Amino acid sequence: MKDIIQRGLKQIQEEDIQEIHAVTGGDINEAYYVRAKHQEYFVKLNKEMDVSFFEFEAEGLSVIRRTGTIDVPVVYGVWEDKETQTPMLCMEWIEGKKENNTDEILGERLAAMHLGEITGYGWEGKSYIGKLMHDNHIHKSWLTYYRDARLLEQIKIGQSQGSISGKRNKQLMKLLEKLDKWIPDKPKSSILHGDLWGGNWMTGKGGIPYLIDPSILYGHHEFEMAFTQLFGGFSQRFYDAYHSVFPLSTEYETRKELYQLYYLLAHLNMFGESYGGSVDRIVRKYVK
Repeated sequence: MKDIIQRGLKQIQEEDIQEIHAVTGGDINEAYYVRAKHQEYFVKLNKEMDVSFFEFEAEGLSVIRRTGTIDVPVVYGVWEDKETQTPMLCMEWIEGKKENNTDEILGERLAAMHLGEITGYGWEGKSYIGKLMHDNHIHKSWLTYYRDARLLEQIKIGQSQGSISGKRNKQLMKLLEKLDKWIPDKPKSSILHGDLWGGNWMTGKGGIPYLIDPSILYGHHEFEMAFTQLFGGFSQRFYDAYHSVFPLSTEYETRKELYQLYYLLAHLNMFGESYGGSVDRIVRKYVK
């Protein structure tokens, strides 16, 4: 693996590599710390994925960076190793300790990103949630995009894998038919990180929060906030700071679990039946 990383870093004229060691990089990728003479790098590799997997991540980081609202790591390049066809992503190494105001800064800056002006819903081209690929285009209706390109696509994946069938499948299809009771057609569209759980932000120097591993899309900001509440990892100080900049609607609580449903379906399809009970519970709440 070190040979692959060394060949990759030659793409940015970095040849004086002094240290490479494996680090934690999530459930999907191999991840490495790389120290060169004048620079530290974070490198991710995944032999099972197409290079578009990392190109999408790099594009998402670039989109977030251009908002000027919240920090993300600098991307130095995405390459495919010619000898092994292994795609890799090379980024800035981020390291720091949380300060007393880190959570507040994260909430305020995420809200500022969500307040930016964007037209349309969805994304254009390939996107990924974990290893699962979406083939998107921009929609005029958030309801249509969320129903057809997000929920229905996960249902189809589950049908093909056998994780969604029988009563579960029937109830999910009934839910799609009445989704317009809770999901708005044309809410304000925001730039969304798209995969914002507690492990996808980190702290840099001076206690400044950084977003990492985006699954970027344009959509309803409540979709993002619902996911932050699914698996935890965010303090009340974060939510208070967010709400002080961009308050959530009074209808948020009534549709929060419908937004969490997408992520639970994706986890069901990636990791198995341990997420099935949570999917069924949400569907029963909305389909009597």
